[in-house]
Amino acid sequence: MAKPPPAYPVSAVRPIPPDLVAASMVAELGDRSSDTVVRRIEAREARYAEWPEALEPRLREALERRGIRRPFTHQAQAMESALAGANVVVVTPTASGKTLCYNGPVLNTILKDPSSRALYLFPTKALAQDQMQELHGLIGEMGATIGTFTYDGDTPADARRAVRQAGHIVLTNPDMLHTAVMPHHTKWVKLFESLDYVVIDEMHSYRGVLGSHLANVIRRLRRICQFYKSDPTFIFCSATIGNPKELATALLGDEVELVDDNGAPSGERVVVVHNPPVVNRELGIRQSSLNATKDIAARLIRSGVQTIAFAPSRMRVEILLTYLRETLRNKPGDAERIAGYRGGYLPNERRRIERGLRDGTVRGVVATNALELGIDIGGLGASVVMGYPGSLSSLWQQFGRAGRRQETALSVLVASSNPLDQYVAANPDFVFERPPEKGLIDPDNLFILGSHLKCAAFELPFHDGEVFGAHTGELLDILAEEGVLQHAGGRYFWMTEAYPAEQVSLRAASTDNFVIIEQGPNPKVIGECDTPSAPLLIHEDAIYIHRGQQYQVEYLDWDDKKAYVTPVAVDYYTDAMLAVDLKVLDSFVSEPARGGLHEQGEVAITFLATIFKKVKLHTHENVGWGKIAIPEASVHTSAYWLSFDSRATGGMRRDEIAAGLNGIAHLMRNLAPIYCLCDARDIGSEAQVRAPHSELPTVYLYDTAPAGVGLAERLFEVRDELLRTSRELVEQCTCEDGCPGCVGPQVEKGGMAKKAARQLLAAVA
Repeated sequence: MAKPPPAYPVSAVRPIPPDLVAASMVAELGDRSSDTVVRRIEAREARYAEWPEALEPRLREALERRGIRRPFTHQAQAMESALAGANVVVVTPTASGKTLCYNGPVLNTILKDPSSRALYLFPTKALAQDQMQELHGLIGEMGATIGTFTYDGDTPADARRAVRQAGHIVLTNPDMLHTAVMPHHTKWVKLFESLDYVVIDEMHSYRGVLGSHLANVIRRLRRICQFYKSDPTFIFCSATIGNPKELATALLGDEVELVDDNGAPSGERVVVVHNPPVVNRELGIRQSSLNATKDIAARLIRSGVQTIAFAPSRMRVEILLTYLRETLRNKPGDAERIAGYRGGYLPNERRRIERGLRDGTVRGVVATNALELGIDIGGLGASVVMGYPGSLSSLWQQFGRAGRRQETALSVLVASSNPLDQYVAANPDFVFERPPEKGLIDPDNLFILGSHLKCAAFELPFHDGEVFGAHTGELLDILAEEGVLQHAGGRYFWMTEAYPAEQVSLRAASTDNFVIIEQGPNPKVIGECDTPSAPLLIHEDAIYIHRGQQYQVEYLDWDDKKAYVTPVAVDYYTDAMLAVDLKVLDSFVSEPARGGLHEQGEVAITFLATIFKKVKLHTHENVGWGKIAIPEASVHTSAYWLSFDSRATGGMRRDEIAAGLNGIAHLMRNLAPIYCLCDARDIGSEAQVRAPHSELPTVYLYDTAPAGVGLAERLFEVRDELLRTSRELVEQCTCEDGCPGCVGPQVEKGGMAKKAARQLLAAVA
């Protein structure tokens, strides 16, 4: 048996040989044959090509001085195609040099024609700032005068004028393009008249709601370009995804050339899939994935390996950060070596953490998927992922944050107790051999399309017969009847004083965030929270954790979107409960099942935060509760549902049916991300013993986004496979009566959920 690696001070920088780490983990973390799987991915040599003939000598020489003597095969192909005017989507793994695929053609074109312009879109401000540094370095190496600016919410008013006039390359995000650039296109004439390239990086992140919005933003952008007589080439870049060409084509609404022949080298990677050991076999309860992740990350950091640990939620980030700081407590006066990173942190906090990761002063970071994107955080030695993140694309992105400098890297997936994680742990080939999921968008979703149609009409009048997505003419007529538009002279004109883009958020149903204010002699803003999360995270008496510090919410001002907090030191955190009421509005399509009926249609859902639990740190015991007084929220969305008739429920009591339905809802919701490129939180579930619309026992899976983004339709398509996988997981699970890894946690021995769920699934699957 291999000996564990020697421990070093946290400040030491000494990587552990991956073989030693993997061997010791197999020995320490669980049984080799069942609980821990170790796979080695061999290093890959680089494959090079020649520079495109059209490349300017100044650019080629600058690249060579920066150590890029020849391009990788995918870089050369992408540059050749883009320079020839073809729309391109580049799909290669993390740290494969995708930046050159668009910087090369853009800089080459501007060097030849200084009037040329380019627009770069990144999903976050942080990524735009990061890429601007790379651009400035290359432009400085050439000694060229090429105006390169970021344009986001932090750009001062006087600087914005300079960007509009002197910006050859404008780096921004879809939200700013949507609200601050296109509605004011008359101030951006230089950009739109000479726009030759539009770059859309991290394309795989534009799926679901955000992707559906972006497709409409691009429609509006191309419409404005057409008005100014320009026709830009689009360059998409993406991490691995199942349908890159299909997604890029859907986003653009035009043909796109696929470049996926990756020529970049990569170092060896050791991948560990770890299922924490069972601590209560009767109830099927395993060691907490949170504690298991803490143990692994702490050991790596102690051993001198700079480590990133990914957690599935902001609350989990803060709890894991608290545990790691306690475990790796420094001497008094030492600089803090473990940091958190998530949405809600202020921009200067995030920039400071990024710098610390690059220069090595931060030895460990606990993050949400906010650090999944390609921000330069240096070459970390290990990545530890707490819980399967919902898609293979996200998983390999998170794995890829370690080993970005071609050295050997270690990646660990720690399975949680939910059914999807247990499925992955029991079928590790899923991680290594299954193709990545497809990205789904629905640009013609009426909720989204209608919003952008108003924005487009504000920007430029619509002509009769002009097409902007599905049912353009009918939607324009409806808006004219409502007085929003006026139809005259064969055109539709915007008629109200409202500014429509401000009312349309690309990322959520609400445009407003809550600010979180620490009370005291000098009140200060410490963070922010999106509106959908507010009832669960910052209700009154909630314990809000920020950078490891606990705060109690004293007052939540729902109207003014402010939460007032005070620092506290308590040994618990809070976990809010959400009540859901679902009503079927319409069934669009149905298909009989052996013991029931599959349907897909529209539903109305009401959400209400009701109570919160006080959960003790470390032991996770419930030590109290309280009521939440916050207004309910309602949404219309799409859903897939399965009703069970007497052929399936015959001989079962009402309480057995209820237990079985809840178990199936738990199973299907958690397994659904296997078939849709989404997070489990993008899909909600509900069970009704007697559904009002049919009076039959029914399980629902619904899009959590208003109006839906195609997930329910996709689940209806794969219903048979989803049910088959659900049944297999229940039958293969070794628990007696049900557990978190199949039909959900059972509070006592002898529960009926597993048996009832198995009977119902056998009748329809």
